Amino acid sequence: MKHTLAVLVENRPGVLTHISGLISRRAFNIESIAAGYTEEPDTTRITIVVEGDEIEQEQVVNQLSKLIDVIKISDLTAVESIQRELALIKVKASLETRSDIINIVNIFRASIVDVSRETMVIELSGDETKIDALCQVLEEDHGIIEIVRTGKIALSRGPIPAKA
Repeated sequence: MKHTLAVLVENRPGVLTHISGLISRRAFNIESIAAGYTEEPDTTRITIVVEGDEIEQEQVVNQLSKLIDVIKISDLTAVESIQRELALIKVKASLETRSDIINIVNIFRASIVDVSRETMVIELSGDETKIDALCQVLEEDHGIIEIVRTGKIALSRGPIPAKA
């Protein structure tokens, strides 16, 4: 099962390396990791998605909470949360296929951010399944040349979740 952890840490050099190193040294696979500043200038939020059962997830949380720079850890897997990824997708696009690609992009509420003679770049934000669905349609019908995804970012809905 995939677990989404929101980790608030002190904004210091090397903290992301310490977090990712600790998880990988314990042989846990990081599905995605995204870090960015928060409303507090000295705090960074790291969203980590790890694969594993409940026991493995608890081990990850316990190990992370031992780090000095970690302020708070929230497991967003079991609580109501808003989770998004951003994807940029470069597809083959001839003059004959552009209108079809534009129609697909509109259906998914995505945006075209670049056009050349032979390609188009599409931007889409949404949950993992939405991005996967767009990629499947584009690959089958037009061919994906390149793709890049940010990894998941997430916030809990409603009240602040309790510390895990």
